[in-house]
Amino acid sequence: MKLLVTFSRKKGKKPIIAQAVRDTGVLINVERAVIDSSEGEALIDVPDEQCKLVSDTMIRLGATVHILEHGISVNESECVDCGACISICPREVFSLDKDFRLQLEEEKCVLCGKCIEACPHQALTLPL
Repeated sequence: MKLLVTFSRKKGKKPIIAQAVRDTGVLINVERAVIDSSEGEALIDVPDEQCKLVSDTMIRLGATVHILEHGISVNESECVDCGACISICPREVFSLDKDFRLQLEEEKCVLCGKCIEACPHQALTLPL
């Protein structure tokens, strides 16, 4: 399960992800992170059965957590299968099948948003 974790350095400078791993014993895969001196956001992947434990721990440590049931989604009525999203995606989430229809491997998505900017028909949306 993917969790979007945001935190402010104003609440403290503890390494939240490392502390959550230590407190829960759950290995966390960081798929994307943007952290500066005042705040941070990380997309993490944890085993489904440990999602609530990790989420509750991160909240206790001062983070805001959004559980993401889905990754990027495609509005089929707007998508024209142009493939503009394919070349821009760093995780190869998109492909065309043998009939040149857009295919999506949602579980690979790291919610970077590059495909949304590239889509000429605004057919892609993030789950937030």
